[in-house]
Amino acid sequence: MDYLADGTTVLSNEIQLHIPEDGISALSNDLLNSFEKSNQEHDAVKDRKTDNTDSNEKEHCVGSVVANHYNQLLERGVAERKESRIFHMRNLNNWIKSRIIGNILDRIRRENGSHCRLNVLDLGCGKGGDLLKWERGNVHHVVCADIAETSIEQCKDRYATLKHRSRSNVFSAEFIAADCSKENIMERMENRELKLDLVSCQFAFHYSFESLPQAEQMLANVSSNLQPGGYFIGTTTDAEDIMRRLGREEYPENRKFGNSIFSVEFPKETSLDPPPLFGAKYNFHLEEVVDCPEFLVHFPTFQKLASKYGLTLVQKTRFEEFVIQELDQGKDLLMRMKALEAYPPYGNQRPVSQDAVDYEHVQEYLDSSSNADGFRPKVGTLSKAEWEAVSLYLVYIFRKEDLTNKNRKRRLSTSSNEEANSRDKGKKHVSN
Repeated sequence: MDYLADGTTVLSNEIQLHIPEDGISALSNDLLNSFEKSNQEHDAVKDRKTDNTDSNEKEHCVGSVVANHYNQLLERGVAERKESRIFHMRNLNNWIKSRIIGNILDRIRRENGSHCRLNVLDLGCGKGGDLLKWERGNVHHVVCADIAETSIEQCKDRYATLKHRSRSNVFSAEFIAADCSKENIMERMENRELKLDLVSCQFAFHYSFESLPQAEQMLANVSSNLQPGGYFIGTTTDAEDIMRRLGREEYPENRKFGNSIFSVEFPKETSLDPPPLFGAKYNFHLEEVVDCPEFLVHFPTFQKLASKYGLTLVQKTRFEEFVIQELDQGKDLLMRMKALEAYPPYGNQRPVSQDAVDYEHVQEYLDSSSNADGFRPKVGTLSKAEWEAVSLYLVYIFRKEDLTNKNRKRRLSTSSNEEANSRDKGKKHVSN
């Protein structure tokens, strides 16, 4: 097989990646502008509450709903996961996380020395899906935090198994069951003064955009112990793309979109014209994995809030762009992780989807690429339904600024300007 990115870039002689392009189009300016509109009804800053959440408000927060969902999610064995309709999609998401984490650990070591001991905070760690990535990244210590107590217990078990099987020294770890958008988790850490080099929040930050105080608490947890020069990385939904796919310009009453494996539906109580900056709730369903409320993350607001906590945006990349960017360096790992489906299938294997529409993009490519003797290459791909779900997400990377040094430079600059102005005035006085 050959890997081909969008039918343009051949990466090896064995496999090609072909990605469906349908449905990925330019964003509507009207929809983008709707995010920027403000009105009294959705003025989150004006309505901000800085005191403790009262009992009535707690009942309306979705944190308990999310926690219950993940607490009740059954642990699936390897054999059962291989039979999943979204097996390749989940592996591709995992490959994306591997590339993000691997790249950022390499960057930190380039900047701080190859032998630096790295401390990590894994916000929304779930069952510990990234523990192996931290081991392979040779980090020193990991703080695992998640809202679901059952997930934390499963994360502990995975860590114990990892430690038992490992032939080398495994990183030390601690585990915190807490709502990271409402609690200061630094107070729960074994060492409250622990300096972090990296904070990772994979597929979880969107839960914090239920309200401004929650988003701020989440960012406070990110930034509080993160060292200057440290990084905050993550993945979250792309609110602009969600609004575009909703298609309300053409269908003003529409509140739902999706396909056979996922759906996004906005309840009637969520205003969409425009959506609020915080609390823009939608119900997200992904077959076998997710079925709970989430919130739109208006990225300019996210970026502005992050800057208040000394975090500067370094990278923001949609998943489909990230996949193409990382294919050249990550193709071997992509193969090992089985992140793509071979098409046509090998031997007696069947495609993961029985809907021919899911493979039209591949079939068209194969029809156009057959050589004179009728030979067709194998193609690595995702079904169209899986790709539509994958491409809802984006990658972000922030860097913690050295605010002390920054303020010092600002003071020095101000002092220099004042001295220069004073000298200029003195010269004028002498000349007069």
